[in-house]
Amino acid sequence: MEQDQSKESDGRRGTTLVESEEGTKLELTVDEVVEGYVGSLGLSQILHVLVVSFAWIFDAQSTLVTIFSDAQPPWRCKNGVYCADGRRSSVCGLVPGSWEWVSGDRSSTVAEWGLICDRKFLAAVPASVNFLGSLLGSAIFGHLADTWLGRKRAVMISCILTSITFLATSYSPNIYAYAFFRFATGFARSGIGISCLVLATESVGRKWRGQAGQYSFFFFTIGFLSLPLLAYPTRTNWRNLYKFLSILPLAYAIIILPWVSESPRWFLIRGRSKDALKVLKYFARINGKDEFPPNLTLANPSELKDEESGTISNKRENLWTTKWAAKRMALVMIAGFGVGFVYYGVQLNVENLNFNLYVSVAINAVMEIPAVFAGSFLLGFSNRRLLFSVSSYVAGVSCILCLIFSKGYSNSKARGKFGGNWGQLIVEAVGFMGSSLAYDILYIYCVELFPTNVRNFAVSMLRQTLMLGASVAPLLVVVGRLSPSLSFIVFGVLSIASGVLSIWIPETRNAPLYETLKQQEEMEALNHVSNGHSRCLEFGK
Repeated sequence: MEQDQSKESDGRRGTTLVESEEGTKLELTVDEVVEGYVGSLGLSQILHVLVVSFAWIFDAQSTLVTIFSDAQPPWRCKNGVYCADGRRSSVCGLVPGSWEWVSGDRSSTVAEWGLICDRKFLAAVPASVNFLGSLLGSAIFGHLADTWLGRKRAVMISCILTSITFLATSYSPNIYAYAFFRFATGFARSGIGISCLVLATESVGRKWRGQAGQYSFFFFTIGFLSLPLLAYPTRTNWRNLYKFLSILPLAYAIIILPWVSESPRWFLIRGRSKDALKVLKYFARINGKDEFPPNLTLANPSELKDEESGTISNKRENLWTTKWAAKRMALVMIAGFGVGFVYYGVQLNVENLNFNLYVSVAINAVMEIPAVFAGSFLLGFSNRRLLFSVSSYVAGVSCILCLIFSKGYSNSKARGKFGGNWGQLIVEAVGFMGSSLAYDILYIYCVELFPTNVRNFAVSMLRQTLMLGASVAPLLVVVGRLSPSLSFIVFGVLSIASGVLSIWIPETRNAPLYETLKQQEEMEALNHVSNGHSRCLEFGK
């Protein structure tokens, strides 16, 4: 039945009273309901963010496990006849049978399949195709999570598929099957990071969005830090590491994830306003707030009314056909390529530091912790653009400074008992902390730059370029085995270039999360005019 409706403002920004045959309704946006009736960050949202972000552990493990499984292990001479106790830098050219791998032939894929000398570049293929799989998966999961699948189900399917591909990887008969399963793992895990980040940040108030996103990266750090602890007991058989890692995401998907609520913003843009309101009331109840007005309804900007027919329909918007959004997305993606290349490349490049692998990986993982806490603190009062650019510059300069220490390595007095240069390791760790901070902030930045109906897709596009950069990084790491200086120079230059690109990306601190592209375009244009008018008035005074 067609209803006569009239709207009027009750004097508060964005608050609308809707007159209908059913009576007066209070129509609010999700942001207004969260700020006014649920709480910007209460117990319910803290638990929600923590439980959702826990899945980032599996994302880290599936991404970085190749640091150990595909590493070139130490070797030694079987006797002193053919080589001088393993002091040669390479086994290439040695008489077959005169040397052996210290931890056995199954300590890594390199040892088991002989990926050395003329086959050394094959060792980089599994890591590269893993990132390419994530690139493809990000596009698919990003689209599905914005449309009919939703954020929660995308995470669940991704975790289950990750578990299956982990287990399949452990039974790889050769390097080619192994590379295929690494590609499949990259595809499978791509839905975890992007959907968890969006699901976590869409439940809190605008003041806490940056911090909620940082909690996600804290769990990524835990996953990274867990790898040396899990890899060391399985150092004699890389297959056991994959088998153990396959258990965790499956258990999470079956036992924990069913208790997580879907994003109310996703429910709203899918036309399920009752489900969206139900989730918000659930959050409010746990926060100790039962003050929801009985006439409260949610405003859905994606519903457009036809003035002639009076019908209401949901219009699908396309990010790439919207000029301002496409330009913004292109800048974020280009910056993301450099950030992904440096962030993952520096982690994989630890083997070129001439330092104990387990110690250097553990130190890098520990450096992610201050990066997460620093990001959480600074995002509360600092501009996103400034933080991202400064972090990128710190990472770039530190990578270039590693050259100074690497050149003097052979005569360095800074060698420790682990056989490495502590000065170089410390500078590299600072650079990694900077790249980690830039990586985290860029994700938060992207979430805030785009509206709900394309947010997951936008984050997935960023994820694709991050993975594209990461897929190239292993090749540079292999080259770095021959020339470490070259790898550090490339990492430094790309990081600095990514920071420079942020000049053309708009600031989003304290900006609201919009629901549609049209709404965001209109409101940002209005805010721009209002800010310009205010500046003119101040100048006139």
